[in-house]
Order: sequence, then C-alpha cells, then structure tokens
Amino acid sequence: MKTVLTIAGSDCSGGAGIQADLKTMIAHKVYGMSAITALTAQNTQGVSGIMSVSPEFLTEQLERIFEDIPPVAVKIGMIGDASLTYAIVDILKKYKPAYIVVDPVMVATSGATLSSNETRDAMLHHLLPLATLITPNLYELANLTETTTIRDKETMLEIARTLAHQTGTHVLAKGGHLTETASDLLYLADDTFTWFDGKRYQSTNTHGTGCTLSSAIASNLALGYSLSDSVKLGKEYVAGAIADGLSLGHGNGPLNHCYRL
Repeated sequence: MKTVLTIAGSDCSGGAGIQADLKTMIAHKVYGMSAITALTAQNTQGVSGIMSVSPEFLTEQLERIFEDIPPVAVKIGMIGDASLTYAIVDILKKYKPAYIVVDPVMVATSGATLSSNETRDAMLHHLLPLATLITPNLYELANLTETTTIRDKETMLEIARTLAHQTGTHVLAKGGHLTETASDLLYLADDTFTWFDGKRYQSTNTHGTGCTLSSAIASNLALGYSLSDSVKLGKEYVAGAIADGLSLGHGNGPLNHCYRL
C-alpha cells in the first residue's frame, strides 16, 4: 500500500482539512497519515477560532512519521504561521519525498482568512519551489502573485505563468471563480499547459473541495499516475463527491468523500 501524508489544519466538523484529506486517501486505497498544523473551531458556516501548534511540535510529528513510515507523497494545506512553514521546509529538504502537492490555503470557502502575508511570503520563497504541484484557486493565485482579481481565462493563463516562473513549479490554477466557465489550468514549468474544462455544479455542498482535490492528486501521484492523469482523476473524484454531496449543516455542506465505497 502506498503512503501519503497530509500536513494541514484540523476541521472539527469533518468537511475540510485533515479530515477531508484522510477520507480522500481511504477512497483512493492509500495509507493516509497526518501532521496537524492547527486546530480550528469551524463548521459549514464559518471559522470561529484557530489555535496553531508550535513549530517544535510540528517538527516532532513530522520526524516520527518520516523515520518510521516514509510517505511517497505529501499534501500540504493550511499552515497559518511562517515559523511552521520553515519547519516543514526543513523536513522536506531532509527527507525528500517523491511528490509534494501544496494547496496554498489562505481563505476558507466561508470567506474566513486563514493565512498571513508573512506566511504567504515564506511559502512563496521557500516552500513552493520544493513542490511538485501548487493548486491555488483564483483568489490565492492573485494573492501569491500580488495581482488583481482574475475573472477570465486569458488573465488566469498569464498569472499562472507568472507563478510558475517565480517558483519553478507546476501550477494547477482552479477556475471555479471564473465568470463564464469553471475551467482549471495545468501550467507546467516548461511553459506548456493544458485546460481542463469542468462542469459548474449548482450545489452548496462545496465545503473542503480544495483540500479534497489536492489530496486526491497526491494519492494518484503516489499510486504511479502521471501528473496530468493525477489531476484528471482527482477532478473526476471531486466532481463525483460534489454531485453526490451530503446535505448536512446550514452553510456550505461537505462532499461525500465515500461515494465510491
């Protein structure tokens, strides 16, 4: 069984964060592990509190994982603090996992801010260059490149190219916030790119979609699929989980991660 690690925050309501990641990994039949960066008090309606772990304790979690059950792929989600970013970078440089997928979580689906500008800068200059793939939504893509709001595919292509050049890393720009379509863009560091046209689902069951997609991609990479196929399969899994979503909660409901089981 292939091994995959999520480094992310905990969502006590189970729809996003490490809970969504581990459910996704189970659905892909890989062995999931987690290192928690923060506890959050949240539900489908929003985030009311965040308590970060210390960088020392995050390092201890990661050391215990890597020395015993090394992950083939690592998914990184919410970090929240620059000191935690540097702790993660040190571990990744030390153990060099084969695949690293970074979902630069900065704003929750509910609109809550989850990351500071200092953390963004630490990610941009130290973490993202180590990654196999970065999976920002359009707000995160604009934040990372300090550009204006992205509403069309032409601007999306230009800004994804900017981030790929800045980091030397492949970028999957998620187009769920585009005005006319819901296309995603896989922009590779060698300046080739592929558009993935997607159906826009009229559903409020979207809590944790970014976490789920990045975990699905990491799982597929660990299973031996190419980057392009991992993205394609990951998108198909998320689409199915949204379409078969759970009408739970009073806000943005969770996906049905187990719809295939």
